Amino acid sequence: MDNDKYWMEYALTLAKQAEAHGEVPVGAVIVQNGKMIGEGYNRPIANHDPTAHAEIQALRQACQKQQNYRLPGTTLYVTLEPCLMCAGAILHARVERVVFATKEPKMGGTGSCFDVFNTQQLTHHVQCEHGLLAQKSSELLISFFSKKR
Repeated sequence: MDNDKYWMEYALTLAKQAEAHGEVPVGAVIVQNGKMIGEGYNRPIANHDPTAHAEIQALRQACQKQQNYRLPGTTLYVTLEPCLMCAGAILHARVERVVFATKEPKMGGTGSCFDVFNTQQLTHHVQCEHGLLAQKSSELLISFFSKKR
C-alpha cells in the first residue's frame, strides 16, 4: 500500500504538469518490479491527437523502454479512471494491474460506464483497484474545470 501511495502521488505530480499546459489534469505511471518504466500526462490538445491520454503516453514509453508491446507484471497508476480507449490499450499491452484514483462517471471504461476489465469473453483480465488519493485527484479536476467556466 505504501508503494501504491508513492506511485499515485507521482501520477498526481504528472497530472499537475498536464494542467500547467492547459490540458485536463490526468497523470499516469507504469511500474514493474518497483521501478518506473513509463510515465505520461494528458497531451491531446498539444499533440493534436485524441489518443494522447496519460495512459497511452505511459504505455508508449514503457513499451519502447522494454522493446516489447506487452507489459506483463506491470502496474499502471492513473489519477482518473481509464476511458474505453485506454482500457482497451491496457488490455492489449497485458498490464497486470491498474490502480486509479477517481471514477469517471461519463466515460469510465473500468466500471463507471463500461467494465472492460471484467468482460468474460476476453483472453486477458486486469486487476483493478480505485479510490487511492481520490479526493486529491477529484479536487484537481474540479479546480481545473471551474477555472475553465
